[in-house]
Amino acid sequence: MSFKSSIERLRSNLLANKDEATATTGQAPVASEPSQANVTPACYQFELFPEYKEYTTMKWYYEKQKFPQNLFQPHVGGSDATVMIHDRQYINYSTYNYLALGFDDRVKQAAMKAVADFGVGTGSGRSITGEIDIHSTFEKEICDVLGTEDAVLSVGGYSTNAFTIGYLCRNQDLILYDELIHNSALIGCKITGARRIAFPHNDYDALEQLLKTHRGNFERVFILVEGVYSMDGDIPDIPRFIEIKKKHQALLMVDEAHSLGVIGKRGMGVTDYFNISGSEIDILFGSLSKSFGTCGGFVAGSKPLVAMLKYYAPGVLLYGASPTPANAAAALEALRVMLAEPERALRLQENAAYFIEKAQASGLDTYNSRNSGVVPIMMRDSELALWMSVHLFEDGICTYPMMYPIVPRNKCRLRFFINTNHTREQIDHTIDVINGRLKKAPKSKGIF
Repeated sequence: MSFKSSIERLRSNLLANKDEATATTGQAPVASEPSQANVTPACYQFELFPEYKEYTTMKWYYEKQKFPQNLFQPHVGGSDATVMIHDRQYINYSTYNYLALGFDDRVKQAAMKAVADFGVGTGSGRSITGEIDIHSTFEKEICDVLGTEDAVLSVGGYSTNAFTIGYLCRNQDLILYDELIHNSALIGCKITGARRIAFPHNDYDALEQLLKTHRGNFERVFILVEGVYSMDGDIPDIPRFIEIKKKHQALLMVDEAHSLGVIGKRGMGVTDYFNISGSEIDILFGSLSKSFGTCGGFVAGSKPLVAMLKYYAPGVLLYGASPTPANAAAALEALRVMLAEPERALRLQENAAYFIEKAQASGLDTYNSRNSGVVPIMMRDSELALWMSVHLFEDGICTYPMMYPIVPRNKCRLRFFINTNHTREQIDHTIDVINGRLKKAPKSKGIF
């Protein structure tokens, strides 16, 4: 359904409600005066919003503990296995530039040539003179890699994920999503009128039961999962999801933000890892800000799917700017480097396996991580996770805490993004420092 059709349907619903009220009372409904009894300053003063109070609590904690500020610190040069902040080099586990392509000379040269050829922007959306040949070339080559019929390149990863879901799902539809799905997917779910139900993480039986109970009550049913989960670092059984979606005539969408470029023998994501064709998956979403080292997002799938998204989906192409020449060219060159140098992904996989082995051998809990570039180290609570992050920063190690509400209160962690350029010496040093700091950590005071 087009954006225009959606507006017309909403207008019809409003008019129908008005007519129903008129028929019941014999006259048009009279608007009541709004009550201001419950309107307090907390409703309109930003400094009283609970979201702002969360920030001030964090700020107070940093100041009370005399912690150095480790958030929003500018770096110079590239950000991959190491990063330079305030003239100090850090071992960097906080970048998802997994393959170190964000500062690769070939990728930079491709971006600079695109700027020289087309400028810093295309001047408009892709459908109205904002199209350049780099866009369609990337789409063709990513399809060749994934085994899909078509693809559409868009300006942002987050927005592409959210607005693809937001456009395709309607009031009469159902969305079943893994409870650990990306925030961008959750936002996409919320902007639809669809019924949405979370199923326990990687619980295939629970998903089947939900489909048995609800499938017949809805038209389109979407199943949303990730290729690699960004907090836990585990990989779901995608072939099992394909079997389930076929059995129940549902549509499967896989978020490849943290899997494409990382997992599989060539590092080409879930299709490579499970040796399946992308045509088996209805909707493949990818982010360019991870392994590709730039910005943007894309959706790959069948020709009808991509045609709808290109011509009618607000936020994917419609009513939005086109990807910049520099970002599109960087993504295209990064893709070509990935294919030419699969050893980058294999080296990353080896580094991650070594990190997990060393961490577990020293008694640290890496939770469910396996075969990916995301490795959590679990902490007893949010206060310890924050304390550890700050003190590791003092020790020259960049990693940040994942705390409630990002993760459940009892599953706080430090998250480590493993890079293709990390060395065994850096990993050994990191594990030693973590264990040393844990021995000195104070008891938590229940602040968070």
